Amino acid sequence: MGSHSDLQTLLIGIDAACERVLEPLFDADELPTLASIFETGASGPLESQIPPWTASAWPSLYTGTNPGKHGVFSFLSFDGYDWDVVNATDVRERTVWELLDRHGETSVVVNVPVTHPPRTFDGALIPGYTAPEDPDCHPDGLLEEVRDAIGEYRVYPSREDGVDLADAYRSCVRTRGEAFRYLADRFDPSFGFVQFQATDSIFHRRPDDDVAIRTIYREVDRQIERTLDACDPDTVIVASDHGMGPYDGYEFRVNDFLRERGYVETQSGGRGMPTWATLRDRNLKEGEEATRDGGERTPLEHAMAAAASVGLTSQRLGGVLERVGLAEFVAERVPAELVSAGAEQVDFPESTAYVRSRIELGVRINLEGREPDGVVPPAAYESVRSELVDALRSVTTPDGEPVFETVAPREEYFHGPESDRAVDVVTVPAAFDHFLSATLRGDQFGQPSEPWNHKLEGVVAVAGDGVDPASGAGNAHLFDVAPTVLASLGVPADERMDGDVLPCVESAGTRQYPRFDGDRSVETADEDVERRLADLGYLE
Repeated sequence: MGSHSDLQTLLIGIDAACERVLEPLFDADELPTLASIFETGASGPLESQIPPWTASAWPSLYTGTNPGKHGVFSFLSFDGYDWDVVNATDVRERTVWELLDRHGETSVVVNVPVTHPPRTFDGALIPGYTAPEDPDCHPDGLLEEVRDAIGEYRVYPSREDGVDLADAYRSCVRTRGEAFRYLADRFDPSFGFVQFQATDSIFHRRPDDDVAIRTIYREVDRQIERTLDACDPDTVIVASDHGMGPYDGYEFRVNDFLRERGYVETQSGGRGMPTWATLRDRNLKEGEEATRDGGERTPLEHAMAAAASVGLTSQRLGGVLERVGLAEFVAERVPAELVSAGAEQVDFPESTAYVRSRIELGVRINLEGREPDGVVPPAAYESVRSELVDALRSVTTPDGEPVFETVAPREEYFHGPESDRAVDVVTVPAAFDHFLSATLRGDQFGQPSEPWNHKLEGVVAVAGDGVDPASGAGNAHLFDVAPTVLASLGVPADERMDGDVLPCVESAGTRQYPRFDGDRSVETADEDVERRLADLGYLE
């Protein structure tokens, strides 16, 4: 492959990258290419959004808009009490590569989350997270072509027995770079976007495995070096969607709190949401793959449901097994369907308010006329919401410290035509040191199910021609990345964007683009995608 001087801007997405993770690796001279970008360009912290999680944050980054405009608030979307994993049809704003297409610019996009199924534009796209393992690509047949050219290409790391986790992640990182370079050679784009997800996933699976973390980051650095050598972009932008760090506080089970206050009703042995609950903190871990909505129950599931109906839920059973030292043994052998059949779950239609998905960072009200079996009359909505805000603001840990930094109505965080799909009350944990859980345990507080998780502060670096390092990155926000990318190519930002061009890049102004007019959402309904998200703790 030759040098591609036509590549004007390369955006490198490194999921969960932050100063806490990068600085020790920079100091040890393990990431020379990345370190050079940060040292020679303008760099600094990049404030994420609420909620600072992959599925919502990356669409915010590549559209330059808040979730109230683009419409993705979590890994899950909700239609009444039904749910599905989000996909690109849930993104209701134009991406930077679609805006560039309107200006006659070609783009290559590799492994970016929530881009499946791909929309048409001038260039090439291989989807990333929330796509199936063999996703549709743009143009049709692209994935087969890439696999023929570079060998195996996987959206998710291999699960084959005997494959070391770090090696599986490193293989994914390597093929991201190889695929991008092949497509850059094939399509000769003006804009390129390659994203690395393994830098986040390893912290959800093995946050204390320093060898694996360093192995993955060294491979990321190697792929960036090879891509810069092959493509020679004029401008390089490195950005993350959020940070990563230890959770030093508590796990707060919001639905247990709401149940005690009379907002949540429960059912035992029901199908609730989700049916594949992992219950990891009670060691009743996911065994065999579960289905979303069912089919016929097995005799064992019926038995667990019957036990639950008389009070022996899987949570209580887990506590008993833990006390007698058998929890881990049983957890490795109990299918998730059986655990779910016996779990005490939120009865959504009968409840006043509840948490549906912990990473939404908020509480939903079961509003009459909006939800299929809503119980809160519209006239009572504001009073119920005010009660919830006051109640949640008052919550303190067993140590007497506030659980939440902010509890607020959703309109303080989300604005735009999709805001009605957001939670009604936003709950931001103090310093992101507390782990919020939607599952019922009988106790409001416990140890965090995951010792490391997302933090609000990521990183950004911009280097290359036309970049003024002396002007710095300013108070950079996630929403600023998209307008900065466009400005680096001399293209005006969409005036609907919530971000601004970073100080180090000259603005190309703004203009009004036609509103997005795509079709409404189509289902993901992919059990393997759901299982992988549950494995990483994104779905409980």
